[in-house]
Amino acid sequence: MKLLALCRLFRIQRVAVHYRLDDLLLDLPLPWWLRSLLRALPWRWLPRADAGMSRGERLRRSLEDLGPVFIKFGQLLSTRRDLLPADIADELAHLQDKVPPFPPEQAVALIEQQLGARIEQVFSRFERQPLASASVAQVHAAQLRSGEDVVVKVVRPGLEPVISQDMAWLFVLARLAERVSADARRLHPVEVVGDYEKTIFDELDLLREAANGTQLRRNFDGSKLLYVPQVYWDWCRPKVLVMERIYGIPVTDLDALRDQGTDMKKLAERGVEIFFTQVFRDSFFHADMHPGNIFVSTRTPHDPQYIGIDCGIIGSLTAEDQDYLARNLLAFFKRDYRKVAQLHIDSGWVPADTPVNDFEAAIRTVCEPIFEKPLKDISFGQVLLRLFQTARRFNMEVQPQLVLLQKTLLNIEGLGRQLYPDLDLWATAKPFLERWMRERMSPLRLLRNLQQQAEQVPQLARKAELALERIGQGGLPAAARGERWPVRLLGAVLLLGAASSGLALTPDTWPAWSMLAGGLYLILRR
Repeated sequence: MKLLALCRLFRIQRVAVHYRLDDLLLDLPLPWWLRSLLRALPWRWLPRADAGMSRGERLRRSLEDLGPVFIKFGQLLSTRRDLLPADIADELAHLQDKVPPFPPEQAVALIEQQLGARIEQVFSRFERQPLASASVAQVHAAQLRSGEDVVVKVVRPGLEPVISQDMAWLFVLARLAERVSADARRLHPVEVVGDYEKTIFDELDLLREAANGTQLRRNFDGSKLLYVPQVYWDWCRPKVLVMERIYGIPVTDLDALRDQGTDMKKLAERGVEIFFTQVFRDSFFHADMHPGNIFVSTRTPHDPQYIGIDCGIIGSLTAEDQDYLARNLLAFFKRDYRKVAQLHIDSGWVPADTPVNDFEAAIRTVCEPIFEKPLKDISFGQVLLRLFQTARRFNMEVQPQLVLLQKTLLNIEGLGRQLYPDLDLWATAKPFLERWMRERMSPLRLLRNLQQQAEQVPQLARKAELALERIGQGGLPAAARGERWPVRLLGAVLLLGAASSGLALTPDTWPAWSMLAGGLYLILRR
């Protein structure tokens, strides 16, 4: 593996040199001696790509040559037009669904090998020219023998070795950063790279994507917000996915969307609503929402509906993370910086001994200049960046479980601003979060929580009885044990019920705290 990784490093360097990416460094305000050194490097005299290509095209082609890890990085950058020059953003946008395809003969051979049947036996029609080609797979239009129009997604051959080599170098860089930098250690780079490695290898398993798509479709069944195509499970395999063919307008085709009379403001706001619905209602969110995976239905342009595909990367949050995140965002909207600081401490995102007054003052210093702008001009990406810079002083650690969420939110914001430049992300999100918090504390929700806890009582009672029988085998006289046993059993059941339901510092967990207090009283009473 080390030899392969070393070869991969030389490959990366060769591609960067071939496409003259080192010329981009010369555009920076460098000292004269460093500029002279760069110009004198020996590889600048080797044959290289046409100097007439734009910098955006050179960057895009180099990422395509280097494979899926680099292509996905380019896809993320392409949605951040507020951070990139327009020429580079336009070129990187081609990475969303216009990656050069692999030969159709390879695709057909892999499909037949996975399905264990000839193409003609499964499909009445199969188009060898791919509809789209992305970093991990490409798709072909087809029709099942039963008459349904479908698309067949097939994974690119030979990806695993290339991804393994790239990930090996990312781990090397992450470990080096942890050794030499205290700031880097707070970012948990090794853990973050490990999560990314799991994510990208999971994306190579199309059965996982099929399961994710089925769940997401069920979550939005009958919704006006989002439509997810049907999966045909009989023809799905680890490297092949067959699903319903959808007909819509790519979300980046702004001219076509305007020509059909699409309500662009509603479309942008619904993208934000879909994101928050997935995160807070379902805790199951599409975490690869770059524009190549999003279409808009042509049926009701005045009441636009999104169509989502490619569910290979899905994120989720624990109930505690959901709660802390929602309360943090609401506190930001209300400029309650004291609460933001305290929530960070309560959640463990910063050390418990952090001076809350100092942390509050630092957050206020970051946020107040931003909030002086009109809300529609506030970039959530800028807020995250400034807060991250400030948090270094307070040893704030990156939470790996939030990395996918942050990336997805940045994608949504970038896409929404393309559709409707005056999108007010904050005003769109705030009512949703306030409604979600109210629903969490509603009597119906609390009753449902109590019902779930009650369902666990018989099992917990049996466990408590066995534990108390073992404890009661010595110590107390039999008569005394027999007299106090039922009371202590009830106390133990209450303790176990409280522990199993969670003891977070949130309003809707009051039943758990009541069970804890009652259990302690019954066990400790004389």
